[in-house]
Amino acid sequence: MLKDKLQTILYDIENKIARVTFNRPEVHNAFNDIMIKELSMVFDDIARNPDIRVVVVTGKGKSFCAGADLNWMRRVKDYSYEDNLKESLELADMLYKIYASPKPTIARVNGAAIGGGTGLVAVCDIAIAVTKAKFSFSEVKLGLIPACISPYVIKKCGEGKCREFFLTGERLTANKAYNAGLINAVIEIEEIDKFIDELVSKLISSGPEAIKSCKELLRKVSEMSINEAKKYTAEVIAQLRISEEGQEGMNAFLEKRKPKWALDSNG
Repeated sequence: MLKDKLQTILYDIENKIARVTFNRPEVHNAFNDIMIKELSMVFDDIARNPDIRVVVVTGKGKSFCAGADLNWMRRVKDYSYEDNLKESLELADMLYKIYASPKPTIARVNGAAIGGGTGLVAVCDIAIAVTKAKFSFSEVKLGLIPACISPYVIKKCGEGKCREFFLTGERLTANKAYNAGLINAVIEIEEIDKFIDELVSKLISSGPEAIKSCKELLRKVSEMSINEAKKYTAEVIAQLRISEEGQEGMNAFLEKRKPKWALDSNG
């Protein structure tokens, strides 16, 4: 099984929920080339598995993810441009796989998310953080920039906020991250699992194909002109209305009963 081959991640599936846990607490779950490859493998598996309905991403220990691992950075520092480009593309591909996952993703931000770790928050659909969580785009302090994560952070926070956050590299409180749109809620650590369980229940009660199509809609429409969006959105809703899931959902609503997928989610 894939979960038994992983060195840097814990990957468990139970009750239609995949739990992906960064498992390097001794370095605050900083990522290296191995973790990047393993996250890509895990999210490929998640995309293929019809039994998975929701994904919860978190970190083991006190931190969510402290960004790039120092030992990995020492190696990368001496790489050629070609080698740097190869590893950067692997990071960019991994982030996109999480962002474009057909399954809804929840970041359970249990502590600090720094640099690329903040990018791992941004690629998730919904992010819930504990009150003590801290965030930072600290790359400029190292003479670098938050390049691969920038498309997703800008989508969440907007260019104006990102100009402030990216250029200053300031440390953000959970409340400031919430006000910027990076996270969706700030919860006391004792309450976060209950809060996420309720969120998971809401997501599982929705049609899985509708969720998949809705995520695709969110990715595509923002890049389209109004005329392109007019045609695309009309086509996608017409397709869903005649689909098996769409027919079941509309019939269940009209017959005042739960749709089959909601009954299945309750066992």
